[in-house]
Amino acid sequence: MKENILKDRSYSFAIDIVNLSRILVEEKKEYVLTKQILKLGTSIGALVREAEYAQSKADFVNKLSIALKEANETDYWLSILKDTNYINNELYKKLSDDVNEIIGMLVASVKTVKKRIKDEK
Repeated sequence: MKENILKDRSYSFAIDIVNLSRILVEEKKEYVLTKQILKLGTSIGALVREAEYAQSKADFVNKLSIALKEANETDYWLSILKDTNYINNELYKKLSDDVNEIIGMLVASVKTVKKRIKDEK
């Protein structure tokens, strides 16, 4: 079976976000930002999984494009958490690097499929 790096990385990232959310609630007693980062950070992988069974190439591109938006917004909220001292620089760097790697994979995937769609016409 072919390995799906994007699927694996986005799933692993979602697990990290769930663990971060647990820390934010239990140790920092932070609830509002936690809900935001939890929703966005886990939706990336869910959308990647949803794209696996897309009804068409256009639907596939749409799902990954939404995942890309969610990933970008996740990076924004990670910056907010860092700049308000809810997470330290080390944790921020790890999570930000991870989400930016996922963003790069999503951008490449969307570009590749869009090119294939264009070439088919």
